[in-house]
Amino acid sequence: MNKRTWMLAMCGWLACATAWHRASAAEDPAHNELRALRTEVIESIAKGDIERVMRHVHTNVVITWQNGEVCRGHQGLRDFFNRMGKDVFKGYKVPPTPDELTILHGGDTGVSFGETVAAYRLLGKEIELKSRWTATLVKQEGHWLLAGYHVSMNVLDNPILAAAKGSLVWAAATALVVGLVAGVVLGKRKKA
Repeated sequence: MNKRTWMLAMCGWLACATAWHRASAAEDPAHNELRALRTEVIESIAKGDIERVMRHVHTNVVITWQNGEVCRGHQGLRDFFNRMGKDVFKGYKVPPTPDELTILHGGDTGVSFGETVAAYRLLGKEIELKSRWTATLVKQEGHWLLAGYHVSMNVLDNPILAAAKGSLVWAAATALVVGLVAGVVLGKRKKA
């Protein structure tokens, strides 16, 4: 490496390091509070501790799930977890991970979005669903709370659709074989 290339590389590295330092130094302290909230909620869900989750969820929370079901408030969320949580949800392969820092609005409201991969027991099979999510967060009495959560998956490309397509192929193949056998049997009866 010649001296000029080395100098350019060092200047580039210094510029990147300086920009990173400025960005991290300028980061709003709310982001550490929000990271702690995320960690606490994910750990609580993983342990199946719905009451611990409730401590971090607004009393009027609105959540829309992948199946289109909407639950509202603490009791709605409890009912959903009691009905679906333990039997269907089997844990995170990739916990809800934000794409970037929460977008803060006025210091007491934030919007976060990202991706998650969760394991479910559906249709008698273990299925992993990759989903996108958006969360609305509010700060009340000095604490951040989850006020809204919307999670959705790709309806055109997902394991449930693939399983349904596979079932249709098997059903069509079975119907074809049954139809052929019935045709042969009926054909022999006509001749007789």
